[in-house]
Amino acid sequence: MLEIKKVESLVSISELKGQFFALATAPLDGMWHFGFVPMSDHFGFYEDQALVGYCCINADRYMLQYYLSPLAKTRSRELFTLIAQQNSAVIGTVKGAFVSTTEPEYLSLCLDNSTKFVVNSLMYQLSTASITNSDVEINMALATPEMLVPLVAFAVESIGAPEQWLTGYYSNLIQRQELWVSLKGEHIIATGECRKFDDYQTDFVDLGMIVAKNERGQGIATKVLGYLINVATRQGLKPICSTESDNVGAQKAMVRAGLVSNNRLIQIEFIQD
Repeated sequence: MLEIKKVESLVSISELKGQFFALATAPLDGMWHFGFVPMSDHFGFYEDQALVGYCCINADRYMLQYYLSPLAKTRSRELFTLIAQQNSAVIGTVKGAFVSTTEPEYLSLCLDNSTKFVVNSLMYQLSTASITNSDVEINMALATPEMLVPLVAFAVESIGAPEQWLTGYYSNLIQRQELWVSLKGEHIIATGECRKFDDYQTDFVDLGMIVAKNERGQGIATKVLGYLINVATRQGLKPICSTESDNVGAQKAMVRAGLVSNNRLIQIEFIQD
């Protein structure tokens, strides 16, 4: 008989997470799986006290990951349906799921229980036909701890992200030497992130960029991405990134930088009684 329990330490499910990532047909989105997932609640699936699977549910009650070992006696489809139909007292309400097209088994289970879905984001990788440009015409430098306050203010102004979250997020990137800055005089006009993975898809690096509102439309985003692609490839890493489905400007910049989008992140709503 299967039992569901809340997971108190993510270390206990690290092996299962490795199996989950191994099923993906392409690298998973870095911000979702290494930014949002660790902040979500995790629930373990146990058979005879043995951990055989898990799922994670975010604060908005959407599932972000689901995995059941093929060695489990429980049928994956039946367990998933039980959770999706709000029949787990331990997990509680689950409105829907976020799942990518790189996760075929998880995606199929989500679709079986869906009422509707929308494309949330486009996922990009470097095109195999792209040639790295070693002479990208933009000056960028690694961010220093002294730049934290103006960097946070820049991001708040440019994209409206929460100041408290940005402070911790940027502090970590600066410490890891994964945040780059482009200046015009003393003013920040763009930032670029080149985030490495500590676990699972360690052959890849996740890119991100922000351009000041009054500097957009000049090709700066494409140059920032080109610079970051060079940083990644010089380290033997494969760049990936993503952007919201309605962010046409970012999508154009990514294509111009030599990135292609063959996969999507989808938001699915589950059937409600």
